[in-house]
Amino acid sequence: MAEVTGNIGFEETLWKAADKLRGSMDASEYKHVVLGLIFLKYISDKFETRYEELVAEGEGFEEELDEYLGKNIFWVPKESRWDYIRDNAKDDKIGQIIDDAMILIEKENDVLKNVLEKRYARPEIDKRRLGELVDLISTIKLHTKEEKDLLGRVYEYFLSKFADAEGKGGGEFYTPTSVVKTLVNMIEPFKGRIYDPCCGSGGMFVQSEKFLEEHQGRLTDLAIYGQELNATTWKLCRMNLAIRGLDGNIGPEHADTFHNDHHKNVKADYILANPPFNISDWGGEQLKDDVRWAYGIPPVGNANYAWLQHMIYHLSPNGVAGVVLANGALSSNTSNEGEIRKNLLEADLVDCIVAMPDKLFYSTGIPVSLWILNRNKKGNRKHRNRENEILFIDARQLGQMVDRRHRELNNEDIKKISDTYHNWRNVGGSYEDIKGFCSSAKLEEVRQHEYVLTPGRYVGIEDVEDDGIPFEEKMEEMTSELANLFAKSHELEEEIRKNLRGIGYEL
Repeated sequence: MAEVTGNIGFEETLWKAADKLRGSMDASEYKHVVLGLIFLKYISDKFETRYEELVAEGEGFEEELDEYLGKNIFWVPKESRWDYIRDNAKDDKIGQIIDDAMILIEKENDVLKNVLEKRYARPEIDKRRLGELVDLISTIKLHTKEEKDLLGRVYEYFLSKFADAEGKGGGEFYTPTSVVKTLVNMIEPFKGRIYDPCCGSGGMFVQSEKFLEEHQGRLTDLAIYGQELNATTWKLCRMNLAIRGLDGNIGPEHADTFHNDHHKNVKADYILANPPFNISDWGGEQLKDDVRWAYGIPPVGNANYAWLQHMIYHLSPNGVAGVVLANGALSSNTSNEGEIRKNLLEADLVDCIVAMPDKLFYSTGIPVSLWILNRNKKGNRKHRNRENEILFIDARQLGQMVDRRHRELNNEDIKKISDTYHNWRNVGGSYEDIKGFCSSAKLEEVRQHEYVLTPGRYVGIEDVEDDGIPFEEKMEEMTSELANLFAKSHELEEEIRKNLRGIGYEL
């Protein structure tokens, strides 16, 4: 089969073909098998592109390590290059050949040490199917001079499909792209330190990179810090960053952010995070006197306010955070949560709350909101003074269903939310309240609502345009229509009874 280099919809074609090869493996296992191979194919293709350039130069440097490392290209030994893997796809030992290839690459590239998957020789992986998967991936060229983010497209698409296939477990490593883009567009991470304490597969960092590229920013102006508890997801993040040439510090290994904070001294200019919702087994009983709980001790049975306070602790004096939380955090008063929320509001740390539409996540049907936290609301040359004021946005009516179970925000939806926030926050912005959608509320009003942050309480209900038809006339018309529907229902019921009697049944 000829190599594919970017046909429209080829990601979906690849997914459908690869998914047929899954066999007895569940999605969580299969994810690492497939993504590991895709990563190997990518670094081999990128190496091959540079290799061909060096051959064309005719200086004989094509096997010189420095000629690749100097261009930020991983060195791929001969036994790890894709043509060698492809040529051995039908070998009974293909699993061991791939494992050995991964070991050699890690040995030659320190940044990939303990990152690559080495599970291909395991007996539960069908070697015939594995060889077919190698043949399939061989049809895609994942790096060309013309389209350098082809792998990024494949990787992001596959992560979303695996999240869908895994259901609830998928939320541990993947935040829907439209949610991440909304947060990134709101806090605009241009320059400084960006931090995600529960970084999953690195989606927040990837979208921040894309934001910079779209706005002519420089990647070197952004320093990436992250941490992830799940070992295999931590590896996914390392690979996801490596794919895009991003130099991120996500710690030397996977670790628990609450109990083994790898970035204790980091004060971030931007924090982006989608912490796991409502987790009860986070070990809070061991952290009662932790320095991070400046606004109250979070309940042992729910980590939502532990995450919020952890992030506030890591914000720089002018730092801004965008956080996804389950809606319960907006109003809960159990186990000190109401008191912590009150203290955060009185400390003027909450900038904006966005109620999001349902069905956005693969992992849960729980409705969520975005919290924008701001260490400095006093304003400056760019930003208005918004002390003791909070913007509420009710975006529950936005988004489109992309299948029976999932909704996405399109670019217009994302722009509507982020523009509303920036017009409210920025000097020169033309903000005004829109009934049913957004409202700027003073802290005094929030106090009157007992510090509940549900946007619907503040934005009200959208006015319905008066069509000029009197209410009595509308009511009469609707009553008449309902009577007709009831009559039709009785007719259909009698027809069904008649047909059933004809075949010897009686209702």
